[in-house]
Amino acid sequence: MSSPHDTAAQPLPRAIFWIAIVFSCFQVWTAAYSPLSSQVVRSVHVGFVLLMVFSLYSSGGRIHRALGWGLGILGFALSFYHWIFESDLTARAGQMTDADMVVGILTVVLVFEATRRMMGWALPIICGLFLAYGLFGQYIPGPFMHRGYGFDQIVSTLGFGVEGIYGTPTYVSSTYIYLFILFGAFLEQAGMIQLFSDFSMGMVGHTRGGPAKVSVVSSGLMGTINGSGVANVVTTGQFTIPLMKRFGYSSAFAGGVEATSSMGGQIMPPVMGAVAFIMAETLNIPYVEVVKAALIPAILYFTTAFISVHLEAGRRGLHGLDKKDCPDPWKAVRARWYLLLPLIGLVALLFSGYTPLFSGTIGLGLTVILIFGAAVIQGASQPVLRYVFWLLLGIACAGFVQFGVTDFFVIIAGLGLALMVRKHGRDTLQLALNSLAEGARNALSVAAACALVGVIIGIINLTGVAAEFGGQVIAIGENNLFLALFLTMITCLVLGMGIPTIPNYIITSSLAAPILLKLGVPLIISHMFVFYFGIMADLTPPVALAAFAAAPIARENGLKISIQALRVAVAGFVIPYMAVYSPALMLQGGDVLAVVYIVFKALVAITLWAAGITGFLLMPIGWFARLYAIGAAILLVAAIPLTDDIGFAATGLFLVWHVVRARRARAAAATTPA
Repeated sequence: MSSPHDTAAQPLPRAIFWIAIVFSCFQVWTAAYSPLSSQVVRSVHVGFVLLMVFSLYSSGGRIHRALGWGLGILGFALSFYHWIFESDLTARAGQMTDADMVVGILTVVLVFEATRRMMGWALPIICGLFLAYGLFGQYIPGPFMHRGYGFDQIVSTLGFGVEGIYGTPTYVSSTYIYLFILFGAFLEQAGMIQLFSDFSMGMVGHTRGGPAKVSVVSSGLMGTINGSGVANVVTTGQFTIPLMKRFGYSSAFAGGVEATSSMGGQIMPPVMGAVAFIMAETLNIPYVEVVKAALIPAILYFTTAFISVHLEAGRRGLHGLDKKDCPDPWKAVRARWYLLLPLIGLVALLFSGYTPLFSGTIGLGLTVILIFGAAVIQGASQPVLRYVFWLLLGIACAGFVQFGVTDFFVIIAGLGLALMVRKHGRDTLQLALNSLAEGARNALSVAAACALVGVIIGIINLTGVAAEFGGQVIAIGENNLFLALFLTMITCLVLGMGIPTIPNYIITSSLAAPILLKLGVPLIISHMFVFYFGIMADLTPPVALAAFAAAPIARENGLKISIQALRVAVAGFVIPYMAVYSPALMLQGGDVLAVVYIVFKALVAITLWAAGITGFLLMPIGWFARLYAIGAAILLVAAIPLTDDIGFAATGLFLVWHVVRARRARAAAATTPA
């Protein structure tokens, strides 16, 4: 059977290509007009996912492919059961018929198998353990024994309603996430990757360690439109990893920098990873509140990576590219400035209070209109004609205020007809079809994980095991917030060794957030804490998904890459802890001065931490000084005046000593004969 990475690199077979396009059109239609109930949209969404996964991940011979198609068609057909019998299912909610049992059992089994084919055994095994607990937990001695539930009750919870595989994660996957994945797919196909690459190369490519900084900047920019860390690795990494290797970085370090930078895309506003949308829905808060909480930690995350590669370049004596070999960043912006408009519009809508669903629909529509419009007017020799065209197109787009999203669909249809008679117009139309198909393929892993983790959510809600687990952990850390945070972090990192960020977040936040709330941590901060370390888990050996995605590009062992990724990102481990002790870091309370102070303290802490790990600041530093720097950084984590004072004093002494030592070394080098 082919691996997910192998399959993702291949063109879609023709039949699956058109299925993917229909899937994307269905999602856009339901997002724009909401013609169906949420339950039906979720079930059909899962049905499309099952159809595509089984048809894509079934290699090894004609029989295997036929079986895959058969299972996919079965899963797709079962999804219509919720649509056809919607009123009956609502009327007899909780009372299962024989047909309900068959549909429920088959759907759950198919979701398990589809996820196994996409992601391997780790997540299905964990979800299977929760399922076994729901079925047989009444026989477990001790505090985790439950009262027992009938098989029909388990099937009803998992296969129907809104607490199992059609729960909140699937709702978010079938609405916000899919739209934003499509949004990113269209921008990537239109040349946004080239724009970000040229801009970052022009801005930092000529500085010390420039190639690695290009990776950090370009991955951070990609994160603004694409919330998938692994997708960022395999797109920007194709360019940045060979560039870093060519300029002296080891294969492992080059892969580690790219993996670290790309994973940060999940916390980089405005288009964060899928977890951000799930978090907003779970906490019942506007998505913009999640964006606000993530903004400063995201900037600090990329600052951490930037400082680490800068110091590593200094330690290795690596320089940047020649200035003449770097593209003009502003020329790149002038050439593709119009691609930034949908992103700007998206941010404006989100911060104006519109829902992510509406904002994503408008952003996607604007993107398609701009791509089509640029192709229609391409080659026009008269500047006046171009200005008039864009002015009229802008006026037409303003009609969405009066006519809604239909206005965009009419404009897109008109531009599409114009492209059909243009010489190169069909290429643009093919690009749009490719974007729809790639969006569907990119959504599969997220959607499959969202559906399967519904098993965990359903069992947790049914049995109440989270409350019991929380009581046990509180008993360990009830008087020690740091211990509770540390246990939560370890849980995230251990789970993340086997499962992606989304299920990791859902599992850990379900268990840990109530505990941390009782210890005085606001919900949004505890959820962001879990989210952050779920991302770090994808960089943590021995199973580091982002590192292994970078391995074939870097031509290096994934384990070595993950170790280097930790070196680059390790300073970022202090940021979530600082946010818990100082909520102002996530813009939760506090005035402007409090925010400025905590940001300054965080910058000092991550710089010291990076210097200690790298062994370089202005010049190489020995082991004792490295441990001293890390100790000073640790003192700055807690929001306690005494530890802050000691930490800043220790930092001041360290910097004075290091600066004096660096000046003496430079003076000695200057007087030494060549």
